[in-house]
Amino acid sequence: MGNIFNRPIVGVVMCRHRLNQHPTQTLQEKYLNAVLAAGGLPIALPHALAEPDLLENLLPYLDGVMLPGSPSNVQPHLYGENGDEPDADPGRDELSLALIRLALDRRIPLFAICRGMQEMVVATEGTLHRRLYERPELLEHREDHDLPLEQQYAPAHEVIVADGGLLSQLIPDCNRFWVNSLHGQGAKTLGAGIRIEAHAADGLVEAISVRDRPFALGVQWHPEWNSDEYALSRLLFEGFIAACRRYHQEKEQRQ
Repeated sequence: MGNIFNRPIVGVVMCRHRLNQHPTQTLQEKYLNAVLAAGGLPIALPHALAEPDLLENLLPYLDGVMLPGSPSNVQPHLYGENGDEPDADPGRDELSLALIRLALDRRIPLFAICRGMQEMVVATEGTLHRRLYERPELLEHREDHDLPLEQQYAPAHEVIVADGGLLSQLIPDCNRFWVNSLHGQGAKTLGAGIRIEAHAADGLVEAISVRDRPFALGVQWHPEWNSDEYALSRLLFEGFIAACRRYHQEKEQRQ
């Protein structure tokens, strides 16, 4: 593993739930392992860091930000809709949206997965489909919770990669591939400056990036799942960590 302190530091947003009635924040190991395997050093970011002064003091120590998936959904009022989500995580919303905006402003590499991509859509003035499964023209994008995890995370549908974007640079000579699918929501509209990087056969946006940023990528699938076994997943994480290293080097040169 080498000297771990020579690795770029990646802040990873935590998720809140209850464990034995106690409010708890956690991170699934698959995200941490994927960052470690690609050469990064993951650091868990609790929701209390959303306080502006804390975030301002934290950011100089980060070389990258990762927004993992989660069973929770972004609160609808954050993208202009009424009603509630029964499985909301307001603390994560607050921290993630603040981190995305600051990371983009400071050009810190950003990698967003599933819910993370949806947060990225909302933070950049886009909106979400709240219930994809109610739209008959779309594929079924949710997983079957009754199946073993290996089957839930098995390839479910194909994505088509747009030419000339960040994703096509990370996985050259591969403009179509299969991905897993474990989400009930998805991108509806996109804000200015957002580039569509890939879409599913039904037209749903499956990956986005922010134009004019070195690395700001969101994907709707889960490349962290057994990332060491899938070449395309490894390329995404390796590309992210390479961008984090470049950002760290730029920071050192400015000091």
